[in-house]
Amino acid sequence: MTETEVRSGAHRRVFRDRHEAGRVLGGLLEHYRGEPDLLVLGLARGGVPVAWEVAAALDAPLDAMVVRKLGAPGNPEFAIGALAADGRIVLNDDLVRALRLTPEQVRSIANTEAEELHRREAAYRGGRGPLAVAGRTVILVDDGLATGASMFAAVEAIRMGEPKRIVVAVPAAPESTCRELGGYVDEMVCATVPSPFRAVGDSFWDFTQVTDEQVRVLLGTDTTGTAVPPLDIVATVRAAAIEAPGGMPPDHVLDELIGDARIVLIGESSHGTHEFYAARAEITRWLIEHKGFTAVCAEADWPDAYRVNRYLHDRGGDISAEEALRGFERFPAWMWRNTVVRDFIEWLHAHNRQQIRNSKPRTGFYGLDLYSMHRSMQEVVHYLDRVDPRAAQRARTRYACFDHVAGDDGEAYGFAAAFGAGKSCAAQAIRQLVEMQRAGLAHTELEPVAADAEFDALRNAWSVRDAEVYYRAMFGDRVSSWNLRDRHMDDTLDALVGHLHRYGEQAVDRAGPPARIVVWAHNSHVGDARATEMGTEDQLTLGQLVRERYGAACRCIGFSTHIGTVTASSEWGGPAIRESVRPSLPSSAEELAHDVGMPEFLLRFDIPGEATEALRHPRLQRAIGVVYRPGTERQSHYYHSRVADQFDALIHIDHTTALEPLEPTSEWSTGMTPETYPTGL
Repeated sequence: MTETEVRSGAHRRVFRDRHEAGRVLGGLLEHYRGEPDLLVLGLARGGVPVAWEVAAALDAPLDAMVVRKLGAPGNPEFAIGALAADGRIVLNDDLVRALRLTPEQVRSIANTEAEELHRREAAYRGGRGPLAVAGRTVILVDDGLATGASMFAAVEAIRMGEPKRIVVAVPAAPESTCRELGGYVDEMVCATVPSPFRAVGDSFWDFTQVTDEQVRVLLGTDTTGTAVPPLDIVATVRAAAIEAPGGMPPDHVLDELIGDARIVLIGESSHGTHEFYAARAEITRWLIEHKGFTAVCAEADWPDAYRVNRYLHDRGGDISAEEALRGFERFPAWMWRNTVVRDFIEWLHAHNRQQIRNSKPRTGFYGLDLYSMHRSMQEVVHYLDRVDPRAAQRARTRYACFDHVAGDDGEAYGFAAAFGAGKSCAAQAIRQLVEMQRAGLAHTELEPVAADAEFDALRNAWSVRDAEVYYRAMFGDRVSSWNLRDRHMDDTLDALVGHLHRYGEQAVDRAGPPARIVVWAHNSHVGDARATEMGTEDQLTLGQLVRERYGAACRCIGFSTHIGTVTASSEWGGPAIRESVRPSLPSSAEELAHDVGMPEFLLRFDIPGEATEALRHPRLQRAIGVVYRPGTERQSHYYHSRVADQFDALIHIDHTTALEPLEPTSEWSTGMTPETYPTGL
């Protein structure tokens, strides 16, 4: 997963309502708590509920800032500027010129809005004047910004009162507005930056209009002493934390957490962290030995993983785990060609041999991903060469359509097909898949080894078909390509469940117990998208799809870290390097976990509790893929999520180290790249 896979998207309903958005902003502004002469101003009306929560979190006084938008003639929702309570007008000169508005027209609009402004000023405060701002740190809060005209007017009016500092904080705004205002005030805090930005209300599930009466009530309610101090939240989480040395929870806790689950998805918040891989491998060993799991499915291409599976069943020519892992040649090879995976595969190979001696089922290793378009074509043809040479020739003829793209370059094929520089081979991929499906239906009964070989070939044919669609979609809508990939992973997992139930070694007379499978993938795949920003733009994840299909028979476990090193690349296709992981950002789930003060621990969300409820509020969450760009970490590697709804459990390892590739590059071996990026970003 690259950093582009977690960037902002349209229609993100991140916040339940304005009050929750205010609590999130309160966390982002925590560094102002305790500052003398602090004042929070909410832009009336919609900004007041948000500001009330900010004031409560910072234990600061609250007041309303009444600013009226100046709407264009005939379209009052289209702002050409704004009017502040002191009569100051801020205009968008470009819009005024474009609409050819005369000074008289602008004054007429301002006079009309001034009447409503003064009415609200009187209604909200009951005759008292606004709180003084001179010499104070003033935090201006609204429920979101579009053009920012109203906020610019508010800033201008406040500046005339000679404050010590002006801070602007909003739950959502376009990047351009955040940048423009950021250069105009002392600090600009935008909790989310949706792209493309369509409307403020798209960031809220409940964006009901705020009434005058609600504003009056909030302004008359004392905010001081109402907030739960941050240390109380930390203490609550600490009380729920279960020590997990090295990321491995106690046996009895794992036993309770897993229960009778058939599918256990175990994540990682980076593709290059040693401790995540090691803990995941250790948990998987326990699941195999104590819970009877007989398959491990990885976020890896099917043919590369199946070579490992052959080694585990002593069917291939490989004589070691390291040799079996040589099929992983495509970037990023270190994801699976690393010391932790090698050692786990060697253990699993020895375990399987012991299982044979004890007449017990062995455990396989499979890939769920779809990048292997050309490699999968080769595997289909090789299989058909052995079982049906005529069918093999038909497959060669169909797959020859892809020959106009040199090498195993699916992206080049997708670009050419999407933009008319090359023909689409979708029909040929589908015809080949349909023929193989029909042939498989004709085989009502097969020996397990033959059934495995046929299933392997069929999944490769599916990979060709889905990869062809995916690579074309890459150059269109990003959400569509993401969903295609995770649906393919879900379909592959479901097909494997059916195959193992019918032909797996755990089956008895072809009607054995359902297969139990462990899934290894990134947090952004194993977590439930419905609890993240991803889900609000209609993105799906494997974890969501598995939960929808299996319900309580699945478990999703995530990982997090605060600081350390990571194996990643600075760009897609680049060499693996050891990069320093920056400390987690304020208001993130990782920072909260760090503040708990335990080196490694587990949080369970499958049982009710105060910690679970606390982590149902949106927080930033870090996601490092195979590319890490610390210089733009907030934009590239963070998104909002409700961790307690995203996972059934979270394992936090506070300090982590880089995953060791089997073939370290010179860049990796020489250590971390120098910290040359601006630390203020």
